[in-house]
Amino acid sequence: MDVVDWIGAWPGARLLQRSALAYLLVNAAHILAIGLVLGAILPLDIRLMGVLRGPPLAAIGPFLSRAAAVGVAFALATGGLLFSVKPDDYLANAAWRWKMALLLLALAAVAIQHANPAFKAALQGGPLALGVRATAFASAGLWLGVLVAGRWIGFL
Repeated sequence: MDVVDWIGAWPGARLLQRSALAYLLVNAAHILAIGLVLGAILPLDIRLMGVLRGPPLAAIGPFLSRAAAVGVAFALATGGLLFSVKPDDYLANAAWRWKMALLLLALAAVAIQHANPAFKAALQGGPLALGVRATAFASAGLWLGVLVAGRWIGFL
């Protein structure tokens, strides 16, 4: 049995394959997680781009970063469960492959932003450096791309 077959045969996948209610609840949880991710990352990225000058980054930045991290963890867990239902189908789906590529790039943008000393300085009230703004712009675009690719899966 190869890895893909094992994923589709593990008990969690079998439960979701056999129970419409279980699948519905996991799917709804995945949508909730996506809402949390985008609902935290997009406002933070918009603020980091300098588009909004509202609340101080020191006040909202750490909270939005943590909320987004919780959303990402929840989305990865529920997404993994959904993937396990039909792993062969997802692997063959170009939109799913695009979603995974964009997700990796989005996570890399988050890692780059958080490793940037200028980001840390901005969170402490410092100026918004061009690198912080550019990374926030890329991050917002990538996360929206993940969302669109995720919706595209059902159409292929």
